[in-house]
Amino acid sequence: MFDPDIAPSGTLLGLLQRGRGDGTLHALAAQRADALAALEQCVLRDPRHDWRVESRSLYYARLYSELEGPLDGIEQHLFHPDDIISPDEHRCGLALSVLGHLAGYGRRDAVLLLRRYAATGGNWEWALDELAVRDEDDALRALGPAVLARFPMTTEGDGQLAAALREAYEPRPWRLWAEDPDPAVSERVRKASEQTAFDRWQRQMRPAGPTPGWSVGAVLEWAQEGLAAHPPQHRDAPAARCLAAVAGPEDREELVRSARGGPEAARAAALRHLSDRQDREALDLIEAAALSASEVVARAAVESFERMRSVAALTRARAWSRREDALGAAAARMLACRGGEQDADRVLGALRRLVQREGADAEGLAALVEGAGRLAIDCAAPVLRHVYRETSSSQVRGVAAHSLGRTDPSFGAGLAVECLWDCEETTRELAARTATTADVRVLARLRSLAADPAEEAEVQTAVRGRLSSGDPAR
Repeated sequence: MFDPDIAPSGTLLGLLQRGRGDGTLHALAAQRADALAALEQCVLRDPRHDWRVESRSLYYARLYSELEGPLDGIEQHLFHPDDIISPDEHRCGLALSVLGHLAGYGRRDAVLLLRRYAATGGNWEWALDELAVRDEDDALRALGPAVLARFPMTTEGDGQLAAALREAYEPRPWRLWAEDPDPAVSERVRKASEQTAFDRWQRQMRPAGPTPGWSVGAVLEWAQEGLAAHPPQHRDAPAARCLAAVAGPEDREELVRSARGGPEAARAAALRHLSDRQDREALDLIEAAALSASEVVARAAVESFERMRSVAALTRARAWSRREDALGAAAARMLACRGGEQDADRVLGALRRLVQREGADAEGLAALVEGAGRLAIDCAAPVLRHVYRETSSSQVRGVAAHSLGRTDPSFGAGLAVECLWDCEETTRELAARTATTADVRVLARLRSLAADPAEEAEVQTAVRGRLSSGDPAR
């Protein structure tokens, strides 16, 4: 993933990039031109660290609607020459998703842009998926010839067409094209559909790649061969799964020997297997492997430890939680996820050290933030509020909001109100259940969310339950 350039949290741009509720509130109060400029920058330069787990499209589409923003900037971005030279879903995906929501809100210009891009753009599949759930049948049928023209009528082109049909997220346009009155369209789509079914059957009938022999030694050798290949293939995790099928009690000595000092990929595989089996020596082997100069072995040690669920592992985590290495960080995360009240100080200390050392976007921060809420560590509220305000990850901010709901008595009258405008569904749902109505904006926002057809079902359930509760003091 790329590293986006995030503005300070106190600026309008920084708030919008983070997807915070205050971003919308500040944008609506700012000069319209300034708000639109910041909004457009967010949409055209996706600010998310990981677009697969962070939401922004509905958040930005709502603001476009409230500001009645023009779509000229998005149009220029989508149809820039770079789109054809080097089509990249990270460059255009957010803009296309925003257009999809705007189309759902009835913006005719957004629908027309999506249709045009589906016919001529580089990431046409994304635009087609957006249209598939919103556009009319006749309009989708009209796109059929343009989409099929992308695939030459050759063996290779037919294979590419079958792959596109197989990978389509929304099947509706393809079903319409398969029934098209024009035989040039319908027959080709039906043929591609048949090819897709045949390809799926072939993949199920033949092995997908090299497989190890049916013995512990062969599995460990297969793992090491993968690491020696060019480019390297990290097989230690799949090798550990194979060992679960082939290893018996008589193989334990060989596996312990490999986990203690075998070749690095074989050592990692054996280590993973023994920890999964809660072997009596696994924790000692993990402690030694965590200090290995081999990244493969050290990573396997940490990941193996985090999967363990035994009382012994939890006891060892208490001893390791103050270590200044990856194993210490993993131990702190284990205590945050599975520890008890006696571990509150250890979790809070690890949370403070991590934020102080690496900031509000540190790797592994979410588990510690969640743990502070799970253990109801009241004195963690100041650092949780800092994480909430400063992190550029809307997912981490949502976890911080939930933990603040358990640790900060002022959350309902404070940050929960802002959360009603947050970009993340789960954060809005939390706010709908907890924001106090002493703030005059809360009831108006709850009614707005209840009437919004694009809002998620879980949020609307929380909102309607709150509106029907008849308890305005909450």
